[in-house]
Amino acid sequence: MHRANQRADLDRNPDEVSGMFDEVAPRYDLVNDLLSLGQDRHWRAQTVAAVRPRSGERILDLAAGTGTSSRPFADAGAFVVPADLSAGMLTVGKQRQPQLAFVNADALALPFADGVFDAVTISFGLRNVEDVPGALAELHRVSRPGGRIVVCEFSTPTWKPFRDVYRNYLVQALPRIASLSSSNPVAYDYLADSILAWPDQRGLAARMTAAGWRAVGWKNLTGGVVALHRGYR
Repeated sequence: MHRANQRADLDRNPDEVSGMFDEVAPRYDLVNDLLSLGQDRHWRAQTVAAVRPRSGERILDLAAGTGTSSRPFADAGAFVVPADLSAGMLTVGKQRQPQLAFVNADALALPFADGVFDAVTISFGLRNVEDVPGALAELHRVSRPGGRIVVCEFSTPTWKPFRDVYRNYLVQALPRIASLSSSNPVAYDYLADSILAWPDQRGLAARMTAAGWRAVGWKNLTGGVVALHRGYR
């Protein structure tokens, strides 16, 4: 498992993390595009392909932010529920995607009945949840029997020379770029630290299995910078 020293500023409560996202919401999508060198669009397209949305399905898009990740599910004919804890993200999302039914939701206490979704997905948000096993269990609870989960999250590059370069980018370059493009560069210091402290591909798969998901596997994107994990209820 990828192990890195966590800095003290990772010990934030959920309200502090939500507040950081409130502040960066207006420029969130633009800054992500800059920091990922445009790769975020590829990652999100791959996520949609992994979910395989079908017309009439109910899909929960947790940590949906401004709804950028949710729109393709609606375009496929699914009924998508974009959910997020950040009020700032929801405000921007409702302005940009007024046709989507945004819901304010805590990943650890989802406001939905058992077994109501055909698919659940979370992109770049599971890492920010205070209790990851609890969130995975909640997603399992609201999924129907046979339903599927797709987690798109930063992970561990598989080639060591590239892994070293990537870690250097996270520690040094990413905060500098964020300081020039974001209204809250501190939020992106937290982003870098949280990525470095996150489990590798196998470690996340083990957590998903422990939460009750079966047949869990993953697909590496951009050499393992991001991994798509998929499982079934």
